[in-house]
Amino acid sequence: MSEIANNETVKAIIQDIEKRVQDKILEPTNAELLKKLISNAESLNEAISIAELGTSYKRTGLHFDKRLEKMSNDIRYFKKNEKLSFHTDDAKPINKLIIGDNYEALQNLLIQYRGMIDVIYIDPPYGKDSMGQFADTNYENAVTRDNLLSMLYPRLILAKQLLSSDGVIFCSIDDRNQAYVKCLFDEIFGETSFLLNVPRITKKGGKTTTTIAKNNDYILAYCASQIQFSQEEKTDLQKYKYEDEFVETRGKYSLTQTLDYDSLQYSQNMDYVINFEGRKFVAGGSEEKRNQRLKGFHGKKDWIWRWNKEAFEWGVKEKLFVLKGDRIYTKSYLNCRKKSGKCELEEIDATKAFTTLSYLDNKYSNDNAKKELDGLFENGNTLFRNPKPTILTETLIKMVAPDKTNAKVLDFFAGSGTTGHAVLDMNEKDGGERTFILCQVNEITETNPNGIAIDVTTKRLKRVMTGECYDGSKDFKWAQENEPYGGNLEVYEIDSVSNFESSKDKTPFDVIDETLYGENKFQTLQEKVEWVCRNFRNTQKVLEEK
Repeated sequence: MSEIANNETVKAIIQDIEKRVQDKILEPTNAELLKKLISNAESLNEAISIAELGTSYKRTGLHFDKRLEKMSNDIRYFKKNEKLSFHTDDAKPINKLIIGDNYEALQNLLIQYRGMIDVIYIDPPYGKDSMGQFADTNYENAVTRDNLLSMLYPRLILAKQLLSSDGVIFCSIDDRNQAYVKCLFDEIFGETSFLLNVPRITKKGGKTTTTIAKNNDYILAYCASQIQFSQEEKTDLQKYKYEDEFVETRGKYSLTQTLDYDSLQYSQNMDYVINFEGRKFVAGGSEEKRNQRLKGFHGKKDWIWRWNKEAFEWGVKEKLFVLKGDRIYTKSYLNCRKKSGKCELEEIDATKAFTTLSYLDNKYSNDNAKKELDGLFENGNTLFRNPKPTILTETLIKMVAPDKTNAKVLDFFAGSGTTGHAVLDMNEKDGGERTFILCQVNEITETNPNGIAIDVTTKRLKRVMTGECYDGSKDFKWAQENEPYGGNLEVYEIDSVSNFESSKDKTPFDVIDETLYGENKFQTLQEKVEWVCRNFRNTQKVLEEK
């Protein structure tokens, strides 16, 4: 039996095959043959490919023409980019950005983070245009749906091994591919792990069309165990911007409601004169019109006060009113309100349960994401197509991990770096110590001649964390309106070394830095050799046979 059989990911694949037999999805004889082939595979890549090719997909009926990853006996490993990495605060945790193929990045991440990631969010490319050169690099043909599913399959197999026991994985996907990608998730994570499939607004308006305007995509989520959802905020907290001496108990307040309305059923008892802050007030502001109303010349609905005289006098004692110009406003507190029909305050819950329509609020649209990039870059809209807003990732994380202020968050299709930005923003708001790991291939485009990871992802993180770009410039709008988040970023690139390299100072044992994988420097060469052979086994076949 091949040494690969002892690999944790391979063990998990075999356990899944055995479960399929128990669920009567896979025939026992077919399962035994499949397990034998996987156990004798020469590398982890090959084992995953055999599992992919040998899976019948009877559970969901999903079929696709599978494309395999390119194989190589070279060892892929993390190499720190000292020029792009930066350290600002010893008291803050270290975040990571990995530049390179996310399949190789995930293999390396398993060495340190197996079963440790709390939240994964991915926004995979949906087609040839959005995948760009990535398609040529990996598949040598156009990105059809088969290629999308083939690309996702091995990456999700590895991602599943990274998730903690109560971790959640989210995936944004468009309407054309949603059904197929959901079937793929069902196959890999199991239908019992399905958590949600909800629409997310992409834009409010749309171009004139003779068919139907497309204004949403979808968010899928899977979790290996039951989780307790947090509550969604009922309203936009930004409008609660005022404070008084009661802020600790009542919360902040807004001034959106006047005390007088002209849309309520008229009552003479509610059409009284108010003396407030040394001035005289009548509903609607006109004494002449009030006199006409008192004589009976009024509409069914007309100007009156919302509160009766007794309630108003109570409200003055409770300091519930603010004078703005010639209008009296009632304070709308976040945590309490006037009890209906009584002169007393009652507590209110400013949250509500998340629903399948929660993410149709315009704050989650791509338009807001474009505004964020515009604040960080000139012509930010053109740097990266279809970015997601930070509030989206932030809300998803809070929804499933509200109490994990030290959560580890992974995004292996990082794009412009929105997920990293969102994690930093969450920490800034609640003092948390969440960390992010981002993976982004350095795809070269017309607007990003040095590649997306170099021209967009790294620069965005550098700017929001330090308040300046790598060249020291600070001439971007975000820096003028916000304080930098601070923190530390280690940027890794994926390098390779032949597993039979024997030149002095160039062997795998020389070039692989164990400290990039959470290890202290090994004291002896023997320790280093054992660690490399154990953790880079999927590319160590030749090396191990020496």
